[in-house]
Amino acid sequence: MSSRFDADEARDPIALFRDWFRAASESELNDPNAMSLATASAEGRPSVRIVLLKRVDEAGFVFYTNAESRKGVELLANPFAALCFHWKSLGRQVRVEGTVAELPGEEADAYFHSRSRRSQIGALASQQSRPLESRERLEELAHTLEERYPGEVPRPGYWRGYVVRPETIEFWQDGPDRLHDRMVFRRVGDSWGKTRLFP
Repeated sequence: MSSRFDADEARDPIALFRDWFRAASESELNDPNAMSLATASAEGRPSVRIVLLKRVDEAGFVFYTNAESRKGVELLANPFAALCFHWKSLGRQVRVEGTVAELPGEEADAYFHSRSRRSQIGALASQQSRPLESRERLEELAHTLEERYPGEVPRPGYWRGYVVRPETIEFWQDGPDRLHDRMVFRRVGDSWGKTRLFP
């Protein structure tokens, strides 16, 4: 991998992210779109988990989840989030912080119905983050729903899409002897400013 740090010349962090993501898609063995999603309760208690990025554009970083899960409840109470992508094969990391907004229902419908039927059933069966008495109970719920909906599976109202609207995007690249490269872009009105950081 070249030691050139392309964030030096970049002006648009979304375009730079897409370039890095394309490279990661060619080098990462599994799920280059995996990202850590950090949320916090109304009291400021943090929690973090891995989710999958489904789209990135000028509006932000899109993912889907159960709005009644812990992350969904926290996003409702405290609509701010942080993301972290780590691509070990490239020695790169991207951190994103910003506000979170819910996507329109029609977008959630379109994505939900693009998933496999079994994934749709699984989303409908899961009461995410709530206590579950046994694995058998989950499989029983899924089987019941498969019989109830032999055709199209309805998107449950609690299964929604979210977009993280970035206020900061930081690019980190591994360097020799711990002399890493870091560049943070901060939104300034309709444009971006950027600052190189000590590693």
